[in-house]
Amino acid sequence: MQLEVLNIQGQKTGRTVELPEEIFGIEPNDHVMYLAVKQYMGAQRQGTHKVKTRAEVKGSSKKLHKQKGTGGARKGNLRNPLYKGGGTIFGPKPHGYDTKLNRKVKDLAKISALTYKARESAIIVLEDMNFAAPKTKEVITAMKNLNVANKKTLLILPEYNDNVYLSTRNVPNIASTLLADINTYDIMNAEVLVITENTAKIFSENEEA
Repeated sequence: MQLEVLNIQGQKTGRTVELPEEIFGIEPNDHVMYLAVKQYMGAQRQGTHKVKTRAEVKGSSKKLHKQKGTGGARKGNLRNPLYKGGGTIFGPKPHGYDTKLNRKVKDLAKISALTYKARESAIIVLEDMNFAAPKTKEVITAMKNLNVANKKTLLILPEYNDNVYLSTRNVPNIASTLLADINTYDIMNAEVLVITENTAKIFSENEEA
């Protein structure tokens, strides 16, 4: 799959990059994508939910009245879950929502997500961005030139660049990430993937290796 390399003015540079079919042209596996997104979203949960049981709420532990002979129901103490202010039965307790997913499954999910973006023509290759200082305005202008200003965009970089990160973090619909950190959720959550030229070359190099 060949794509034109564009500059930040949205114009063709005359260069092209080859995105390997083994990553951008497979038969997608929807189920592993579901598993990967489920794992990612589960890992975002804090799992700090907690309620008090009858052993933890405040209140007297004295039995309210004798067991027999009152003509009424048997009663324990005020911390009984049936009373207002009593403990909660089988309530939530703190726990994690992390699930295990094999590396090969996660890789297949990412490749499937990238294939969907390629099929939708939602991948743009942009020449490498080099800012002398953080320039949010320049990033917004570049996205307008690429006709993705109003779309949820994921900018994929080959390595961390402090100026690019600081330039994109205040733009609501643009997220930047490293190639090593991409995940299935971020790919599918974006409407457009903007891949820098060096990032695209890394895809090809890894495939050849």
